[in-house]
Amino acid sequence: MHDGGKIIAGLIIFLVLVTFPIWYTMAGGNPDYRPDPKVMTDEKNCVESTEYMKAWHMDLLNEWRDIVVRDGERIHISSDGRKYEMSLTNTCLKCHSDKKAFCDQCHDYVGVSPYCWDCHIETEGD
Repeated sequence: MHDGGKIIAGLIIFLVLVTFPIWYTMAGGNPDYRPDPKVMTDEKNCVESTEYMKAWHMDLLNEWRDIVVRDGERIHISSDGRKYEMSLTNTCLKCHSDKKAFCDQCHDYVGVSPYCWDCHIETEGD
């Protein structure tokens, strides 16, 4: 019953720690920043919709890798029926050729290090 001061101090410390990322972002600059990757092509369509690719491109690429390597299939049929070669180099990098202007912007923003470039050659803009 006499620990009320310790409990209140603990709650305050807890709230400061939990809300620290919010305060740090607000004090550090631009909390509304979102990367804006540049597509280097005149192509109108990607293999799937922009919304899908923003959210799920890593799953699509992993699926492609597994299908090509394990099953030997090389053709992807998109949700609207178009056919594409399942190839990071020959399909994706045709439009998204500058790694720094396209890939690295978002990957750095979210703090991920994809292992695509362990096997694939980095593109010209790297």
